[in-house]
Amino acid sequence: MESLKAPRDALHRVAAHIVARSRVDAEGRFSLRVTPGGLGTPEHGPTKSRVRISGDHLVVEADVAGAPSAKSVPIKGATLRQLAEFAGVDLARPLDVGSDALPLGDIDAPIDLDSGGARTLASWFGEVAAILDGVLAAMPASAAATLPRLWPEHFDVAVEAQARPDRRVNLGGSPGDGFLDEPYLYVGPWTSDRPGAPEFWNASFGASRARGDLADGDGDVIVSGAAFLLEGFRRLA
Repeated sequence: MESLKAPRDALHRVAAHIVARSRVDAEGRFSLRVTPGGLGTPEHGPTKSRVRISGDHLVVEADVAGAPSAKSVPIKGATLRQLAEFAGVDLARPLDVGSDALPLGDIDAPIDLDSGGARTLASWFGEVAAILDGVLAAMPASAAATLPRLWPEHFDVAVEAQARPDRRVNLGGSPGDGFLDEPYLYVGPWTSDRPGAPEFWNASFGASRARGDLADGDGDVIVSGAAFLLEGFRRLA
């Protein structure tokens, strides 16, 4: 599989410094959601605004009564300064979305973004959202799970759940990072517990499964992905 690092890094910068910043400015919060074609903010403010990435475009939407609007601009070739102006955010204002977020960098450098890579990443985020939807449906109410959030600092999608009163766990999916340079799912216990067969726990943080290993042939990635995450949760429970 061809590395997605270049498009992943490009979209990570836009997600953290443009999309998440728009929510911080409006609500003081920076977690995002999987949205059509990629990722974005929840609707916020009196205009029900939303800033999102759809494939290789930045989209700004509002739902003002009598005057709904939506506009988009290509990310490729644009600068962070131009995207900030388009989204109505101020890059000069301090923003802290965690130490794992990519630095702001040169805001006047044109962004190089491969459209095919952007679509592949968007497709993966959509798959992770569907996988987590199945996981949440199968969990008991006692799990007290959170809604799926896309965290701009880690650039992954995850839920938190209570496997037992003393064991909380992150269940999610990453488009790739320093641990594994391809999309993968993960089970990340908050404690050092690793119950059951040790071969399941194949990562320092818990367990991981690359997308390419989730299903063979005609296998269903959504079904097998949910089964993997639920297995991790049930081991901890």
